[in-house]
Amino acid sequence: MEFVGTPVWAWGVFFIIVVGLLILDLGVLNKRDHEIGVGESLWLSAFYIAASCLFGLGIGLFLGHEQALEFFTGFAIEKSLSLDNMFVISLIFTTFAVPRIYQHRVLFWGIVGVIVMRGVMIGIGAVLIAKFHWVLYIFGAFLIITGIRMLKPSGHEHAPEHESAIKCHPVVKFLQGHIRMTDEFHGHQFLVHKMHPGKGRLVYYATPLLLALVVVEVADIIFAVDSIPAVFAVTQDPFIVYTSNIFAVLGLRALYFALAAVIYRFTYLKYALAAVLIFIGSKIFYAELVEKVPALVSLSVTFGLLTIGVLVSLLKTRKRA
Repeated sequence: MEFVGTPVWAWGVFFIIVVGLLILDLGVLNKRDHEIGVGESLWLSAFYIAASCLFGLGIGLFLGHEQALEFFTGFAIEKSLSLDNMFVISLIFTTFAVPRIYQHRVLFWGIVGVIVMRGVMIGIGAVLIAKFHWVLYIFGAFLIITGIRMLKPSGHEHAPEHESAIKCHPVVKFLQGHIRMTDEFHGHQFLVHKMHPGKGRLVYYATPLLLALVVVEVADIIFAVDSIPAVFAVTQDPFIVYTSNIFAVLGLRALYFALAAVIYRFTYLKYALAAVLIFIGSKIFYAELVEKVPALVSLSVTFGLLTIGVLVSLLKTRKRA
């Protein structure tokens, strides 16, 4: 039996692994609220990367060498594009003054939302491509334009302006205007029971932690608009697109606590990402007009560009405070 071209057992194995990782994360490693240090963040991230690599090797063993190369290419692209998302998440936590001890809880439940929302978005993308092949050309053009736009300065240094923009975001305004919300945190609770001053009875109030979670989810949906077409440009296999996305996000959220403190060191990585997007977008047109680009070439070019971006960034910012 197959589901969207992939054996059902492969989907089952994937979801069992993801559920197992989530249970291990929240139910065992982070059962009690605590501040995650850089060391713990790095070890947890290394564990997720190892799990992702083993899954990729399993794809190569049971589904094919080509699919494994596409998985690792999609994984690298999603992982790198999500770095900018880390900057935004850091701003969200700063804007709503989320204590570090509760930030992991927001990221954890944010992953649960990502698993659902990216599944929906990838499903829609797969249906569109299957029925209208020309949608791939739109994806390709979109990626090229996005890559060119990324070559312009991003203005991340103006953090106060970004914080103000987050507070004035339509989603934030809507939630603050339509649901009851406390001004203070109540531990790691997203909802609390409090006495309503007008009704004289207990009602549910949302806490700032829930507001931060919703904004993180909205930010991820916005970033998925870039990342999902990029992986679809590598492969149109929904299984590879979805699994590479989820494994990349799982590992990156774990790395957040180490990455948030040094994100400024990756100043030049966005230029490498821009080159990757332009390459991936152009590959769609090249494949249609000339011939398909081998998966190994795509993986090599992607890793090569990203490695150059990281090395140049670390070299150029080595003396920055």
